[in-house]
Amino acid sequence: MTRQDGLDVAGLQRRLAEFAAAREWEPYHTPKNLAVALSVEASELVEIFQWLTPEQSARVMEKEGSAHRVRDEVADVLAYLLQFCEVLGIDALAALSDKIDRNEIRFPAK
Repeated sequence: MTRQDGLDVAGLQRRLAEFAAAREWEPYHTPKNLAVALSVEASELVEIFQWLTPEQSARVMEKEGSAHRVRDEVADVLAYLLQFCEVLGIDALAALSDKIDRNEIRFPAK
């Protein structure tokens, strides 16, 4: 899937792999290490919202400081998820589509 601005999952995965290769980080990018890093980054995203009320959390993108933090943590989570999928040969979009299909059967609309 390619967006109008030219961004696509495969291209981003390629950029992440090139970034890691240029720094000789591939030996550290094992499924276990990437899963742990993904969990840490997801926790950092949760931390932003930890003590906010539901109303405050709904407005988190209104302030540039908090919006920037949220965007950065979302990027970190996505980066580690894409690297994890790359290492294990998972097509993230196909996996999501399959899961939605199963959930539609499991949780039918009324």
